[in-house]
Amino acid sequence: MREFASEPPIEVRVGDTLRDAGETVAVAESCTGGLIGSLLTDVPGSSDYFDRSLVTYSYDAKLTALGVSRESLDDHGAVSEPVAREMAAGVRDTSGTDWGVSTTGIAGPEGGTAEKPVGTVYIGVAYRGEWGTGASYTRVDRFEFDGSRTEIKEQIARRALETLREAVEE
Repeated sequence: MREFASEPPIEVRVGDTLRDAGETVAVAESCTGGLIGSLLTDVPGSSDYFDRSLVTYSYDAKLTALGVSRESLDDHGAVSEPVAREMAAGVRDTSGTDWGVSTTGIAGPEGGTAEKPVGTVYIGVAYRGEWGTGASYTRVDRFEFDGSRTEIKEQIARRALETLREAVEE
């Protein structure tokens, strides 16, 4: 994911998009360890649209802070589509924001498997529609990134912000 020199960084672009839409976001981070929240708060005025970032690294943190079900964690593991879905919806709902974003993945250098190699991440985006409209939704995308642990974490954080920006603009 290359950003062109003429474009502002993704954290500025997603902030402008959220501000223009009059919408807010909260983030549930696992593998990114707070990096998304850090990027968002690097932008002056981010309090207009950014509510919070919860770093829910352990199973217990996902369960107690976000309401991720024990069944999803047991049946699929933390790095999975169902857990990313529940994390995004959980942070959206507990914070009362328009948007929830989640990341759960394997930053490495160890911990990967043939099914989920190092660099695998699930990014969830949850939208809060008005009650009774049926407009609320949660979607999850799977990505695989290469590089060192730090490089993978940065790629995940920036991709999560880009995924959010795209969703807000839809």
